[in-house]
Amino acid sequence: MSRYALAGRMRLRTLVLGAALTALLGTFLTAQALRSADAAETPLSQGKPATASSTENGGTPASNAVDGNTGTRWSSAFSDPQWLQVDLGATATITKVVLTWEAAYATNFTIQTSANGTSWTTINTTTNGTGGVQTLNVTGSGRYVRLNTTARATQYGASLWEFQVFGTGGVQPTPTTSAPAGTGWVKMDQAKWAAQLAQFNALPMHPAPANAVRVSEFNAACTYSHSFKDDPIVFPGLPGASHMHSFLGNTSTNANTTTESLLANTASSCGPALDHSAYWIPTLYQNGVAIEPRGVTVYYGSRLQDPTKTVPFPQGFRMIAGDAKRQVATPSGAPGQFWCAGPGGEIGRSADGNWPICAQTANLTFQLVFQDCWDGVNLDSPDHKSHVSTNLVNGQCGGAFPVAIPNVSFVIDYNTHGSAAGYTLASGLASSMHGDNFFAWDNVALGQRVKDCIVQKAKCNTAGTF
Repeated sequence: MSRYALAGRMRLRTLVLGAALTALLGTFLTAQALRSADAAETPLSQGKPATASSTENGGTPASNAVDGNTGTRWSSAFSDPQWLQVDLGATATITKVVLTWEAAYATNFTIQTSANGTSWTTINTTTNGTGGVQTLNVTGSGRYVRLNTTARATQYGASLWEFQVFGTGGVQPTPTTSAPAGTGWVKMDQAKWAAQLAQFNALPMHPAPANAVRVSEFNAACTYSHSFKDDPIVFPGLPGASHMHSFLGNTSTNANTTTESLLANTASSCGPALDHSAYWIPTLYQNGVAIEPRGVTVYYGSRLQDPTKTVPFPQGFRMIAGDAKRQVATPSGAPGQFWCAGPGGEIGRSADGNWPICAQTANLTFQLVFQDCWDGVNLDSPDHKSHVSTNLVNGQCGGAFPVAIPNVSFVIDYNTHGSAAGYTLASGLASSMHGDNFFAWDNVALGQRVKDCIVQKAKCNTAGTF
């Protein structure tokens, strides 16, 4: 978009917002009265995990609509339909829903509840919404409550200061499946893990063709999804507490992400569709401008001499590779290099020596490799690394980390060539490059790929076929 078109769009939005100023003043006074009346009644939704069909930008995540702060908002993409959903943690009886709209509101919408995040019951239908603060007296029950918008009042997205659900019941998700990351050791539900292993062991192996490449590998093919200053592993529940991250995969990922929220959202910037996982890396900048990945291939493979004991990740498993606090020079030949992929390769170095300059036929690239072995007990650990290891014993997993897991690596392709000015990462120098995984695959889809491609030692594609 040209700067002239952008200026025209900004002027148009100013007119729309100005026209709504009087109504907003009334809305503000009404909201103040509402908050005074409800001062003793905390919404069941407040602080709970929230997801959405889309966000306008990194500053308007779904979590803003349930944070109890009327100065922050969720805003969707500029299209219909859209949805916003909150997980109350357990079944609740719903008696009231309060919507505090920004100027960009919806005229047509429904409120729905669900016990499982899949099957929905409509408990309110509005076809003449007026914006402002709308109090909806409803009767329903469910663990999940969703706002579905089907028609916007403006050319902008649906936008809410607060989405408040009132009633009785509802709790935070149980620690074994949804304990906030970043809070210490997160124990795995051993019964669920035993059931997943039994399911995995029962899956048939599809024999690879005679001409199959004998490399244990399959992948998820990803593109850039969105950016937030969030990290649901290191800073759970704290929007804006991190440096800027570029997110791949599950489009709902934000500071309040849980296993359940990932599984409930089917939209992803990765294929295959049954991979609901979230992946993220620090944002790369060139002269202060964000350079987002053109593509990231998330490889699942094995570096073990014998990969036949490899098992899939349990849902909710998370881990980090790299060190955001590492700030050392990375001259040519140093470990952890960014490099140039393509004809011509590297033709020079930045003025500080830390970044390659690529030929015009090559692109900046980085490969980030994760751990191979797991303790078999914890989904996460205080530093997000202590439950996994790369220390192989005679080419196998053993000792305190006896369980072989797929070896994950990110191959990150940036559509940029570089210059003497070099780059910076949101986390600092090139040496601070790191990546995060929060796994939420469909168990059968992941298990079949591990069995066919890794255990059988055959190279598979994104679809999991040979």
